[in-house]
Amino acid sequence: MSVETNPPAPALLEIRDLTKAFKGLTAVDQYHLNLIPWEILGVIGPNGAGKTTIFNLMTGHLRASRGRIVLKGRDITYLPPEKIARLGIGRTFQNIRLFSSMTVLENAITARQLREPSGLVETILTLPSFSRREQRLRAAAMEELAFFNLADKANTPSTALPYGDQRRLEIVRALALRPTILLLDEPMAGMNLQEVAQMVAWIRRIRSQFNLTIVIVEHNMPVVMELCDRIQVLNHGQVIAEGAPAQIRNDPRVIESYLGKTAQRA
Repeated sequence: MSVETNPPAPALLEIRDLTKAFKGLTAVDQYHLNLIPWEILGVIGPNGAGKTTIFNLMTGHLRASRGRIVLKGRDITYLPPEKIARLGIGRTFQNIRLFSSMTVLENAITARQLREPSGLVETILTLPSFSRREQRLRAAAMEELAFFNLADKANTPSTALPYGDQRRLEIVRALALRPTILLLDEPMAGMNLQEVAQMVAWIRRIRSQFNLTIVIVEHNMPVVMELCDRIQVLNHGQVIAEGAPAQIRNDPRVIESYLGKTAQRA
């Protein structure tokens, strides 16, 4: 009698042979990925390994030299960033990019307005439909700020927030686009131990609440090992190891090059 097995989940995002060269320097070399719905993938490697370049290629901020990026069956390799964002890939940046002249709430609302643009006529004439839309966007933004414990700072200038709060506000803005995939570029950078623990909890919660698939670039190895379902290790733009945290932790190449020999005894 044959034993039935469940087929593997179809890939949400498929990347094949993705390559990016800058004037003869290959920053990303034949990168590949099958991203499964609802997983948290960690991408690690030393500075200059190509991690942020991959994010920039996936979101249209850089144009690939070669290869394909397919999101839910659609080739998005050469689409502009705004179209890719509307199709379902949101991101944060390694260097915080908030609207510095706006308040916390205005940052959150502006991100939602990009997803739900209003008509020119209703905006100029301030029609009732425009007012109702603004009220709806404000209420939704406040709800998401409350989720990240930022509602009480809604009227605070975004640049006046503590560093950890600015990081969370960036995630609020990314979520306002209602992505399917969320790319987090070093979300724990510069945080203390308490802030890191809170961010780990929030990432788990937003995956569940927003039904997200998450890719995270992070240098905090204990966090990556705890949080991620799968890990890719990059070196010189190439994937040199990939697997579950236990596999990566015990991979001799990773131990020697990135985690340190002490990781083997952890």
